[in-house]
Amino acid sequence: MFEIKVKGEFDAAHRVAGYPGKCDRLHGHSWTVELSVTGCQLDELGMLADFKVVRGTLMKLLDTMDHQYLNELPCFQGINPTAENIAQYIYRALVKKPVFSHTARLQSVCVWESPHSSVTYREEG
Repeated sequence: MFEIKVKGEFDAAHRVAGYPGKCDRLHGHSWTVELSVTGCQLDELGMLADFKVVRGTLMKLLDTMDHQYLNELPCFQGINPTAENIAQYIYRALVKKPVFSHTARLQSVCVWESPHSSVTYREEG
């Protein structure tokens, strides 16, 4: 089994409505997102997936969130844009993309809201 990882970054503001502390106020993060892609079969070049293509797919999505107030985006209407919900949103938005197939599967999405705090989302099955 092979696993490749790519990272992307975006800057955005959010608030966690109802949180009993500072996070209930408007604040921002420099978010880091890491995709894990797994599979057993390599292509004719000896690659599981092209890093450039996988990262480009990630960055296209992250660009829609960059320098935004996440609470106002349609994907977060009715839910707080916590690191957990952001990771789940990114996973579900990317998992069906053509770059991910039966040979190169999106395994997980890890979202870092600071250098010391992250969450990883994956779906089993």
